[in-house]
Amino acid sequence: MKIELHEITVREVVEHYTDDMENGITGYHGRLNIRPAFQREFVYKDKQRDAVIQTIQKEFPLNVMYWAKNDNGNFELLDGQQRTVSFCQYVSGRFSIDYRYFGNLTKTEQEQILNYKLMVYICEGNDREKLDWFKTINIAGERLTDQELRNAMYTGEWLTEAKRYFSKTGCTAYQIAEKYLAGSAIRQDYLETALRWISARDGMAIEDYMSAHQHDTNCNELWLYFKSVIDWVQVIFPNYRKEMKGRDWGVFFNKYGKNAYDAKKLEVRIAELMEDEDVSNNGGIYEYLLSGEEKHLSIRAFTPKMARAAFERQKGICPKCGKTFAINQMQADHITPWSKGGKTIAENCQMLCADCNRRKGAI
Repeated sequence: MKIELHEITVREVVEHYTDDMENGITGYHGRLNIRPAFQREFVYKDKQRDAVIQTIQKEFPLNVMYWAKNDNGNFELLDGQQRTVSFCQYVSGRFSIDYRYFGNLTKTEQEQILNYKLMVYICEGNDREKLDWFKTINIAGERLTDQELRNAMYTGEWLTEAKRYFSKTGCTAYQIAEKYLAGSAIRQDYLETALRWISARDGMAIEDYMSAHQHDTNCNELWLYFKSVIDWVQVIFPNYRKEMKGRDWGVFFNKYGKNAYDAKKLEVRIAELMEDEDVSNNGGIYEYLLSGEEKHLSIRAFTPKMARAAFERQKGICPKCGKTFAINQMQADHITPWSKGGKTIAENCQMLCADCNRRKGAI
């Protein structure tokens, strides 16, 4: 890989600067792709954005930026998008600092900003080399997520369409499913979630799914699958609760989507479980109701004091096998199982040896 250091002025970068939500961001006489497919959307807060401009005004050095030169002589911005967008937006009049837009500055102040020299490393190499280099230099900055890095490998019309549904502020996925999804659309969390779900359905890794569909002309399969998941959730659990956010709904849909459930009966049981003080994981209620597996609830354990009292009451004898054990060889157990109404209280605690407790759990 060939790497060279260049001094490039702000004036040159903002020349023919365009910011199109659908088609990306370009500058440097239209030759610099400021937001390639693997770059995140603009995520700087106002304070960070303003600090870039103030650094330039004070003629302090900005961190080095990295561009990649393509075979056609144009460039992609590898590292420094947030800083570049910050000063491009300021010069184009998108925001003010201390109530002064770029147009309100004196000619001298404007020229000082435009003549500011950026330190830019320009590299030439194949896509794999550029991505590997980008992963390395990205460690020191605001690191890319795994999905942002995946996007670098599988660019094309399919990815563009997928990002339109899942990766924009206020995107369609946000509009219909924000309350069910964790993370941020512009950090690719929604896209990663949808891909993880559909990949799990097909028994493959996200990378395998993206590779298989990279050259598709649309992402209809992914979107229709995702919408089916959300529709299914809303039908069987129509009463939304905050514990529903961030659940693995697609994985649940893959496993249980063909089962028949009564939404009204489920709602009654959800209300009961939400009030049950023995349920330590309210978020697990939904998978418990779908699977019947009690482990998802994290049923409250007996306290050491309860266990000690039961041990002393039993005089160390396991009521199942009749043998005597030390307390550290025994385990606290519900006499009446929680699933049959037994509570995690001292009166319902018994101490079983490990073997008897294991056999009871297997029944």
